[in-house]
Amino acid sequence: MNKHFYQIFRDYQEISVRYHEKSLSVWCYYKPTPRPCFSMTVLKEALHIQQAIIKYFTSLAANETPAIRYLIQASQVPGVFNLGGDLALFTKLIADRDRNKLLEYATRCIDICYLNAVNLRLPITTISLVQGAALGGGFESALASNVLIAEEGSEMGFPEIRFNLFPGMGAYSLLARRLGMLAAEKMITSGEIYSARKLFQLGLVHELAEPGKGREATETFIRKHSRSSNGRRALQRVQQRYHPITYEELKDITTIWVDAALKLKSSDLRMMERLVKTQNRKVSTSDRQKKSGNLLRTPQDRRFLFQNISFPLTDWSGNTILSDRRKSHDRRSPQTRAMSH
Repeated sequence: MNKHFYQIFRDYQEISVRYHEKSLSVWCYYKPTPRPCFSMTVLKEALHIQQAIIKYFTSLAANETPAIRYLIQASQVPGVFNLGGDLALFTKLIADRDRNKLLEYATRCIDICYLNAVNLRLPITTISLVQGAALGGGFESALASNVLIAEEGSEMGFPEIRFNLFPGMGAYSLLARRLGMLAAEKMITSGEIYSARKLFQLGLVHELAEPGKGREATETFIRKHSRSSNGRRALQRVQQRYHPITYEELKDITTIWVDAALKLKSSDLRMMERLVKTQNRKVSTSDRQKKSGNLLRTPQDRRFLFQNISFPLTDWSGNTILSDRRKSHDRRSPQTRAMSH
């Protein structure tokens, strides 16, 4: 693997990135603070990962086999995939009448959604694994992937109509292509929160997993998909050719969203602020600041952290580590690593 491959796995503040060697998959776990929403940091880091993967592919020799076939987005926050846009930031920018920064935020969102929807224009498959709540922009992000896998008990929907707005970062474009215009408008304007099972019945969720079995279901899907990946990825291209989603369309719609957001009344902003408090209750800020004790631990796949590390340091659970107890960064044999996955 060349140097461009390792650039994908640098240290990130609000995303944990792991590599599953057996399935040739990159797993990106959201861990935003202080709320499980799309902070500007998450957006910057998610886009960097996408761009680093694209750069890696362009660096390959003509006869070189890529080491990445799947890009999965998931979450480290228990019970929450992502609650969507940063409503606290929205209320501030709207109150300040700062159209430029509001448009900048929205543009970053569609940059990421568009690349996921077209699988980065690479011979890979993008997957969203939803384990919990995916609301607003979180639902948009999940829908943007080629494949959406969700656990039973997960909930998804667009609550934006409650504060007199609409989801403007891809929801209409994605839903209308899969369900039709009328069904898309009904889902968006109802503000209803749907169960994963209901969305599976509608065809929006591709695979329905048992509670707590989302990762296993994703790995099973990848194994099945890999057996016929040439045909399946060709079909992805057919779908995108038959009913293409364009960046220009997403940009025009998000511009409409920005203009609508700037017309919100003070009562709408107060409703938005109440939803921010709800987001805060989803994850305890005090616990998170103490030791990130409420974050799910990611599987111990390859991390590719080769930079020098100084001790003492604090690990994922808040424990103080005085020295490096490992003899090597990955002392297991390939067979042992494969068994652990």
